[in-house]
Amino acid sequence: MTEQAEMDDARKRYEFKKMLEKLEAKQGSGTELISIYIPPDKQIHDVTAQLRDEFGQCANIKSKQTRTNVQSAISSILSRLKYYKNPPENGMAIFCGTIELGGDRSDLQCTVVDPPEPLNLYMYRCSSNFELEPLREMLEEKSVYGLLVLDRREAFWGFLRGNRIDPVAGVTSTVPGKQRKGGQSSARFQRLREIAINEFYTKIGERSSAAFLAEKDFFERFKGVLIGGPSPTKEEFEAGQYLHHEVQKRVLGLFDVAYTNESGLAELVDAAKDALKGVEVMKEKDVMNRFLKELVKDDGLAAYGEDSVRKNLELGSVDVLLLSSGLRKSRVTIKCQACGHSEERTIAMEPGKTVSDILATTNCRKCTGPMVVDTEVDIIEELTLLADQSNARVDIISDDFEEGSMLYTAFGGIAAILRYRTGI
Repeated sequence: MTEQAEMDDARKRYEFKKMLEKLEAKQGSGTELISIYIPPDKQIHDVTAQLRDEFGQCANIKSKQTRTNVQSAISSILSRLKYYKNPPENGMAIFCGTIELGGDRSDLQCTVVDPPEPLNLYMYRCSSNFELEPLREMLEEKSVYGLLVLDRREAFWGFLRGNRIDPVAGVTSTVPGKQRKGGQSSARFQRLREIAINEFYTKIGERSSAAFLAEKDFFERFKGVLIGGPSPTKEEFEAGQYLHHEVQKRVLGLFDVAYTNESGLAELVDAAKDALKGVEVMKEKDVMNRFLKELVKDDGLAAYGEDSVRKNLELGSVDVLLLSSGLRKSRVTIKCQACGHSEERTIAMEPGKTVSDILATTNCRKCTGPMVVDTEVDIIEELTLLADQSNARVDIISDDFEEGSMLYTAFGGIAAILRYRTGI
């Protein structure tokens, strides 16, 4: 995949995730929100026939309000399906119903989703919220790696899913130390110690293998196992083939790490950089480390914070724009209804609220008249358009690893590596 294709894919993934979050926040007052999934091989006329049948069945709904709302939603879906002879290439999902807005207000809303992957099911469901699980599954990482760190005292295992390290569990050992107690011969003590080590390795192999094999679609998604620890422990463990044979043959390499508890998993991912080359987390770690190195230099080419980065984008001095995938802000233009004064603001979005809701009590700075939203755009989209004008690269960074989380919490989710210093 080319760098441009990867950037486009990251943007689409962000937009898709944000769209799901908005749908998830919508609530109905009863079982009147309709979710319908149409796979690419489903005939549209079969779908419309079922919807007309469902419309007739609505007469049995006791609540007049619920009956009216469900019928309105079905009618809205039918009106949209008139424009389709066949489903799109990946199928389609439609979410329609009367959404509670608060304060006894409601609104009939309908969203048609073109999924990023082919749908493999047909579903019609009425509920108080939208059924989103089939689309959420499309956000799951397709490539998964097993992580295992161990020494003779303890072990811990987990997964690397794209950018995210998921710790699972660990065990501690009862292997005696190298110093024997009185009353035992040196040879007997050594035999007992070797037996205890073998039992501990067996326990690690059985429990970690069970976790790895339980991964959904193991044979398709599970790409391999990374084993970390001090020498010679990890070499002993791997040579002894304590893992299940399907896991054992997927061992990608052995790596030196100092920690063998949960924190050792992140150290293992760093140590396995070459083995994981091409995996998204390593690319994001590399660009974040480049930014952090520039940041600590006296003449470093780094900028952070919305104001500084925006000015550098306007000057064309940004080489790489770093945006956190956790950003949920909108860039809006608001206008006074009385005097016409307008201004731009960046608004932090809140679940279940629109920009108009958040700015409902905002008054004009000049005449104190009411302000209304004139234009609105997602801040990632807006800054990306600015970056495109100067051919700056845009990286959307996950907050599922330490450096990515730092971008969001310490730098406000907006940073840049510059082409040249500007003093801004």
